[in-house]
Amino acid sequence: MTSRLEDPASGTGAMPFHEALRAAIAASGLSLDRIQDRLSRRGTPVAPATLSSWQSGRYQPERQRSLAALAVLEDVLRLPPGALTGLLGPPRPRGRWLPPDGHHPDLARAWSDHHDLTAALGALDTRWDDSLTRLSCHNRVDVDADRRVRSLTSRRVLRAEADGADRWIAVYRLDTPGPGPLPRFRLAAPARLGTVLEMPEEGLVAAELLFDSPLSRGETVIVDYTVEHRDQRPYSQRAETTIHVPMREHLLEVRFAKECLPRTCYSFRTNGLDHRPRTGRPREHRLRVDASGSVHAVALGAGPCRVGIRWVWG
Repeated sequence: MTSRLEDPASGTGAMPFHEALRAAIAASGLSLDRIQDRLSRRGTPVAPATLSSWQSGRYQPERQRSLAALAVLEDVLRLPPGALTGLLGPPRPRGRWLPPDGHHPDLARAWSDHHDLTAALGALDTRWDDSLTRLSCHNRVDVDADRRVRSLTSRRVLRAEADGADRWIAVYRLDTPGPGPLPRFRLAAPARLGTVLEMPEEGLVAAELLFDSPLSRGETVIVDYTVEHRDQRPYSQRAETTIHVPMREHLLEVRFAKECLPRTCYSFRTNGLDHRPRTGRPREHRLRVDASGSVHAVALGAGPCRVGIRWVWG
């Protein structure tokens, strides 16, 4: 949860850390170079470029040395102790799995394989899609004795990077669109179903999964749902997840009926979202079906990409 600066004397009002810092610097009349000089004299040097990145919101102080400098900065800017440090959100995710901000396709582009779905997906409230960090996801596909996919069960952990996120957009597409009802979403409490969008010609169904209450920045939520097929589908030979925003950990599991196991299974992962990559078919790895009739593939630091499992019936 993120605090807000409420001290009227500071002149910053109620605002997040980077805005409060920017306002305090402007009110002080000091340039970044002069602030750097004063911090250096007190033994906590901070480069002007770093100060600039803090007040732009691109980065925030997280390391011990930076936090110590921030406490001195409050005094330099004539703010009450804790006025800025109390506004810091949780440490931001680090590691190669997270690319620079904005370097990923939006939801409509990720699913517009054949037609532009921007207008259609406009019926859903997708504004929080970019501000929900994907920490983990476990998708399990169940294949019955008739070699048909019966359901997909998904459990994911999300973290809000802004106050107010109140829903997750789930999208499911059939391999082969055709007549008959589209699959339906079944949610686990306390989530509720919001607007549902069906596009039979695309074999696609999307839904707003509403959280119990809006999230505060840094708060996490578990989202559980199942996609159930309502009619007989053609024989299934693959399961795939579209990851358009980076995800730290993704687990895809396919569970086969024990009386009808595939001859071979392979996992794959594309380098992007294109179904027909210019570099040819994605690299595959053979999987072993375990004693319970399941196979799985793990993708760490994935996205944007497509992660999947395909199988060959005997």
